[in-house]
Amino acid sequence: MKHLENKVALVTGGSRGMGAAIVKRLAAAGADVAFTYVSSAARAQELAAAVATNTGQKVIAIAADSASHLAVAQAVEDTVARLGGIDILVNNAGIYGEPPVGEQSADDYDRVMDINVKAVYIAAITAARYMKTGSRIISIGSNMADHVAGQGAILYSMSKSSLIGMTKGMARDLGPRDITVNLIQPGPVDTDMNPADGPYAQAQLARLALSHYGSTDDIASLVNFLAGKESRFITGAAITIDGGSNA
Repeated sequence: MKHLENKVALVTGGSRGMGAAIVKRLAAAGADVAFTYVSSAARAQELAAAVATNTGQKVIAIAADSASHLAVAQAVEDTVARLGGIDILVNNAGIYGEPPVGEQSADDYDRVMDINVKAVYIAAITAARYMKTGSRIISIGSNMADHVAGQGAILYSMSKSSLIGMTKGMARDLGPRDITVNLIQPGPVDTDMNPADGPYAQAQLARLALSHYGSTDDIASLVNFLAGKESRFITGAAITIDGGSNA
């Protein structure tokens, strides 16, 4: 039984990595899915076509750069117009990487915060205008919001920490409408941006309680759970899924 049948989801940054795994999982669960991408329109359209063929759901790709809050808001509007509503928002788009602290500037701050925080906020408040009772807002943060294990992550960890406060505040505001708002905080996950055999893998593996990286399916499974009825009493939560890295 498809537990998300007749639901509409929007996944930001859904053309690759964790985002693509989430798109596939939500569609397999019965949702019609829109996702945003920044570059490689051909790859995004191929993913949309493949998932639609495999699941029988409507799947659409929307060009939207999360650096622009106007583009993010328009992506929500496009989802509603093309798929008939929005029941599930997954804020997945984000960036990592920053100059050394002595070289950072206000422009670096704006870039990270615009994509990792402002876009999440704008997508959520725009989607909330259209959401019905029982809808879901799920954001992807990082275990580095709670523990920064090394250098070079000032702006990144700051931005991901901001999502904790946003999640808790929005859960309070939307709770009377029975809309849940939750945050997933992954640790090392095997993607093209942080491969399990990459140059930083050994250091990250050494901090894990388990002996392996997580997979994109691990994150997609948790999103799938939080999107469904079984999670109806979970809201305002920051759920860490990091193989024990922060234990």
